[in-house]
Amino acid sequence: MKFTPPDCQQCLSRKNSLLGCCHGQELEDLSASKSSCLYKKGQVIFSEGSKPTGLHCVHSGKVKVCKLGSDGKEQIIRLAKPGDVVGYRALMADSNYSASAVALDDAVVCFVPKSQFMDLIHENMDFSNGLMKLLSKALGEAEERMTQMAYKPVRERLAEALLLLQKTYQQGEGQDNFTISISREDLAAIVGTAKETTIRLLSEFKEEQIITTKGSSITILNPDKLYSICHLYD
Repeated sequence: MKFTPPDCQQCLSRKNSLLGCCHGQELEDLSASKSSCLYKKGQVIFSEGSKPTGLHCVHSGKVKVCKLGSDGKEQIIRLAKPGDVVGYRALMADSNYSASAVALDDAVVCFVPKSQFMDLIHENMDFSNGLMKLLSKALGEAEERMTQMAYKPVRERLAEALLLLQKTYQQGEGQDNFTISISREDLAAIVGTAKETTIRLLSEFKEEQIITTKGSSITILNPDKLYSICHLYD
Protein backbone atom coordinates (compact mmCIF):
# COMPACT_ATOMS: atom_id res chain seq x y z
CA MET A 1 0.00 0.00 0.00
CA LYS A 2 1.34 3.43 -0.98
CA PHE A 3 2.15 5.69 1.94
CA THR A 4 0.74 9.23 1.70
CA PRO A 5 2.40 11.74 4.05
CA PRO A 6 -0.13 13.65 6.19
CA ASP A 7 -0.79 17.29 5.37
CA CYS A 8 -0.32 19.67 8.33
CA GLN A 9 -3.25 21.86 7.29
CA GLN A 10 -5.62 18.88 7.18
CA CYS A 11 -4.17 16.94 10.11
CA LEU A 12 -6.85 16.04 12.67
CA SER A 13 -4.21 15.01 15.23
CA ARG A 14 -2.83 18.57 15.22
CA LYS A 15 -5.87 19.79 17.19
CA ASN A 16 -4.62 17.88 20.25
CA SER A 17 -0.95 18.67 19.66
CA LEU A 18 1.61 21.24 20.70
CA LEU A 19 1.62 22.14 17.01
CA GLY A 20 -2.07 23.06 17.20
CA CYS A 21 -1.09 26.67 17.95
CA CYS A 22 0.51 27.03 14.50
CA HIS A 23 -1.53 28.80 11.82
CA GLY A 24 -1.23 30.39 8.39
CA GLN A 25 2.34 30.76 7.17
CA GLU A 26 3.70 28.69 10.07
CA LEU A 27 1.63 25.72 8.90
CA GLU A 28 2.83 26.17 5.35
CA ASP A 29 6.42 26.28 6.56
CA LEU A 30 5.83 23.15 8.67
CA SER A 31 4.39 21.27 5.71
CA ALA A 32 7.34 22.28 3.55
CA SER A 33 10.05 21.37 6.05
CA LYS A 34 8.71 18.35 7.93
CA SER A 35 8.99 14.74 6.84
CA SER A 36 6.77 11.76 7.68
CA CYS A 37 7.52 8.08 8.09
CA LEU A 38 5.47 4.92 8.57
CA TYR A 39 6.98 2.82 11.36
CA LYS A 40 6.03 -0.82 11.66
CA LYS A 41 5.27 -2.38 15.06
CA GLY A 42 8.51 -2.69 17.03
CA GLN A 43 10.47 -0.32 14.78
CA VAL A 44 12.69 2.23 16.54
CA ILE A 45 11.88 5.91 15.95
CA PHE A 46 14.91 7.19 17.87
CA SER A 47 17.41 5.47 20.15
CA GLU A 48 18.62 6.17 23.68
CA GLY A 49 22.01 7.87 23.56
CA SER A 50 21.63 9.32 20.08
CA LYS A 51 21.61 13.06 19.32
CA PRO A 52 18.23 14.67 18.47
CA THR A 53 18.00 16.61 15.23
CA GLY A 54 14.33 17.58 15.43
CA LEU A 55 10.92 17.07 17.00
CA HIS A 56 8.80 13.93 16.50
CA CYS A 57 5.00 14.25 16.41
CA VAL A 58 2.77 11.15 16.42
CA HIS A 59 0.19 11.38 13.64
CA SER A 60 -1.38 7.93 14.09
CA GLY A 61 -0.76 4.73 16.02
CA LYS A 62 0.80 4.15 19.44
CA VAL A 63 4.36 4.84 20.57
CA LYS A 64 6.24 3.84 23.72
CA VAL A 65 9.15 5.76 25.24
CA CYS A 66 11.40 3.28 27.04
CA LYS A 67 14.75 2.81 28.77
CA LEU A 68 16.97 -0.19 29.40
CA GLY A 69 17.79 -0.76 33.06
CA SER A 70 21.14 -1.89 34.41
CA ASP A 71 19.73 -5.43 34.41
CA GLY A 72 19.00 -5.19 30.69
CA LYS A 73 15.23 -5.12 31.20
CA GLU A 74 13.08 -2.58 29.39
CA GLN A 75 11.11 -0.01 31.37
CA ILE A 76 8.34 1.90 29.59
CA ILE A 77 8.33 5.43 31.02
CA ARG A 78 5.74 7.03 28.75
CA LEU A 79 3.02 6.22 26.22
CA ALA A 80 2.31 8.53 23.28
CA LYS A 81 -0.89 8.83 21.23
CA PRO A 82 -1.79 10.76 18.05
CA GLY A 83 -1.04 14.45 18.55
CA ASP A 84 1.68 13.85 21.16
CA VAL A 85 5.24 15.05 20.61
CA VAL A 86 8.25 13.03 21.77
CA GLY A 87 11.93 13.81 22.15
CA TYR A 88 11.44 17.48 22.98
CA ARG A 89 13.30 17.47 26.31
CA ALA A 90 16.59 16.29 24.80
CA LEU A 91 16.10 18.72 21.93
CA MET A 92 15.65 21.70 24.28
CA ALA A 93 18.54 20.63 26.52
CA ASP A 94 20.80 20.00 23.49
CA SER A 95 21.64 16.61 24.98
CA ASN A 96 21.43 13.01 23.85
CA TYR A 97 18.14 11.12 24.15
CA SER A 98 17.76 9.60 27.62
CA ALA A 99 15.28 7.02 26.28
CA SER A 100 14.19 5.36 23.05
CA ALA A 101 10.91 5.75 21.15
CA VAL A 102 9.47 2.60 19.58
CA ALA A 103 6.23 1.95 17.68
CA LEU A 104 3.81 -0.12 19.79
CA ASP A 105 1.82 -0.80 16.64
CA ASP A 106 2.05 0.55 13.09
CA ALA A 107 2.45 4.32 13.50
CA VAL A 108 2.91 7.38 11.30
CA VAL A 109 5.28 9.89 12.89
CA CYS A 110 6.17 13.32 11.52
CA PHE A 111 9.56 14.93 12.01
CA VAL A 112 10.09 18.69 12.36
CA PRO A 113 13.74 19.81 11.92
CA LYS A 114 15.46 21.46 14.89
CA SER A 115 15.79 24.80 13.09
CA GLN A 116 12.03 25.04 12.59
CA PHE A 117 11.40 23.93 16.18
CA MET A 118 13.68 26.70 17.49
CA ASP A 119 12.00 29.27 15.21
CA LEU A 120 8.61 28.35 16.70
CA ILE A 121 9.96 28.74 20.25
CA HIS A 122 11.28 32.23 19.47
CA GLU A 123 8.39 33.49 17.34
CA ASN A 124 5.23 31.80 18.67
CA MET A 125 4.42 32.61 22.31
CA ASP A 126 1.60 30.04 22.44
CA PHE A 127 4.04 27.36 21.27
CA SER A 128 6.59 28.38 23.93
CA ASN A 129 3.95 28.38 26.69
CA GLY A 130 2.63 25.01 25.53
CA LEU A 131 6.14 23.58 25.62
CA MET A 132 6.67 24.83 29.19
CA LYS A 133 3.40 23.17 30.23
CA LEU A 134 4.50 19.90 28.63
CA LEU A 135 7.81 20.00 30.48
CA SER A 136 6.08 20.75 33.80
CA LYS A 137 3.58 17.94 33.25
CA ALA A 138 6.35 15.49 32.35
CA LEU A 139 8.26 16.39 35.52
CA GLY A 140 5.17 15.88 37.68
CA GLU A 141 4.41 12.53 36.06
CA ALA A 142 8.01 11.39 36.57
CA GLU A 143 7.87 12.27 40.27
CA GLU A 144 4.55 10.45 40.67
CA ARG A 145 5.88 7.39 38.87
CA MET A 146 8.95 7.24 41.13
CA THR A 147 6.66 7.26 44.16
CA GLN A 148 4.49 4.50 42.71
CA MET A 149 7.46 2.28 41.88
CA ALA A 150 8.90 2.76 45.36
CA TYR A 151 5.79 2.22 47.48
CA LYS A 152 2.98 0.51 45.58
CA PRO A 153 2.70 -3.29 45.32
CA VAL A 154 2.74 -4.83 41.84
CA ARG A 155 -1.02 -5.60 41.84
CA GLU A 156 -1.79 -1.92 42.42
CA ARG A 157 0.71 -0.84 39.76
CA LEU A 158 -0.86 -3.20 37.21
CA ALA A 159 -4.31 -1.75 37.91
CA GLU A 160 -2.84 1.72 37.44
CA ALA A 161 -1.14 0.69 34.18
CA LEU A 162 -4.42 -0.61 32.75
CA LEU A 163 -6.17 2.64 33.65
CA LEU A 164 -3.28 4.59 32.10
CA LEU A 165 -3.71 2.67 28.84
CA GLN A 166 -7.44 3.44 28.90
CA LYS A 167 -6.87 7.12 29.66
CA THR A 168 -4.26 7.44 26.91
CA TYR A 169 -5.85 5.49 24.09
CA GLN A 170 -9.61 5.37 24.59
CA GLN A 171 -11.35 7.20 21.78
CA GLY A 172 -14.52 9.10 22.61
CA GLU A 173 -16.37 9.57 25.86
CA GLY A 174 -18.86 7.26 27.50
CA GLN A 175 -17.61 3.98 26.05
CA ASP A 176 -18.49 1.10 28.36
CA ASN A 177 -15.60 -1.25 27.64
CA PHE A 178 -12.11 -0.35 26.53
CA THR A 179 -10.05 -2.89 24.57
CA ILE A 180 -6.37 -2.68 23.68
CA SER A 181 -3.94 -5.10 22.11
CA ILE A 182 -0.65 -5.09 24.00
CA SER A 183 2.02 -7.73 24.52
CA ARG A 184 2.53 -9.02 28.04
CA GLU A 185 6.19 -7.95 27.77
CA ASP A 186 5.16 -4.35 27.08
CA LEU A 187 2.59 -4.37 29.87
CA ALA A 188 5.17 -5.76 32.29
CA ALA A 189 7.58 -3.01 31.17
CA ILE A 190 4.98 -0.37 32.06
CA VAL A 191 4.35 -1.93 35.48
CA GLY A 192 8.02 -2.55 36.19
CA THR A 193 7.80 -6.26 36.91
CA ALA A 194 8.38 -9.66 35.32
CA LYS A 195 6.17 -10.90 32.48
CA GLU A 196 5.25 -13.99 34.51
CA THR A 197 3.99 -11.82 37.40
CA THR A 198 1.94 -9.73 34.98
CA ILE A 199 0.33 -12.83 33.46
CA ARG A 200 -0.53 -14.22 36.91
CA LEU A 201 -2.11 -10.96 38.08
CA LEU A 202 -4.05 -10.58 34.83
CA SER A 203 -5.48 -14.04 35.48
CA GLU A 204 -6.56 -12.88 38.95
CA PHE A 205 -8.24 -9.79 37.46
CA LYS A 206 -9.96 -12.04 34.94
CA GLU A 207 -11.27 -14.37 37.67
CA GLU A 208 -12.58 -11.31 39.52
CA GLN A 209 -14.36 -10.23 36.29
CA ILE A 210 -12.46 -6.95 36.19
CA ILE A 211 -11.06 -7.68 32.72
CA THR A 212 -11.35 -10.23 29.97
CA THR A 213 -8.62 -11.29 27.56
CA LYS A 214 -8.37 -12.79 24.08
CA GLY A 215 -4.89 -13.36 22.73
CA SER A 216 -2.93 -10.14 23.27
CA SER A 217 -6.14 -8.10 23.67
CA ILE A 218 -7.31 -6.92 27.09
CA THR A 219 -10.80 -5.54 27.69
CA ILE A 220 -11.49 -3.55 30.85
CA LEU A 221 -14.92 -4.49 32.22
CA ASN A 222 -14.80 -2.72 35.58
CA PRO A 223 -12.60 0.42 35.62
CA ASP A 224 -14.07 1.45 38.99
CA LYS A 225 -12.69 -1.72 40.56
CA LEU A 226 -9.27 -1.04 39.01
CA TYR A 227 -9.40 2.47 40.46
CA SER A 228 -10.19 1.05 43.90
CA ILE A 229 -7.29 -1.39 43.66
CA CYS A 230 -4.70 1.17 42.60
CA HIS A 231 -5.74 3.56 45.42
CA LEU A 232 -5.90 0.85 48.09
CA TYR A 233 -3.02 2.31 50.10
CA ASP A 234 -3.57 6.02 49.39
